Amino acid sequence: MDALFKALADPTRREILRILRDGERSAGALAARFEVSAPSMSHHFSVLMGAQLISARRDGQQIFYTLNTTVFQDVMASVLDLISREPNPTSPGGDGDPHLPSAQTEARPSSSSSAPGSASGAARAGPRREAKGRS
Repeated sequence: MDALFKALADPTRREILRILRDGERSAGALAARFEVSAPSMSHHFSVLMGAQLISARRDGQQIFYTLNTTVFQDVMASVLDLISREPNPTSPGGDGDPHLPSAQTEARPSSSSSAPGSASGAARAGPRREAKGRS
């Protein structure tokens, strides 16, 4: 999975993948669309192949790249699984409904009234200052 995220982290590699959505392309045709050196393009192709996002086939001296859609389907399934998991209703503070605040969240505003700088905190600090002034 790390190789996949490394491959997707680079905008040039993401653009290569977008181009390959339309079908197979030669290395030369892909490289012509970018203003990078041939060794840099080769590195991008290598990273994409290492993540199994593309596959290559040789035809004479040319290399043709295609998008490996199976890996994309697997990745999308994993991502959807991560974001669609429901919270555990037995977890501390969880009531099973992610849209309702937990008991811990509701308790915070009432406990902040005794915080320094609040009205009750300032009232306690006031007499101390007066006592210091009388000495």
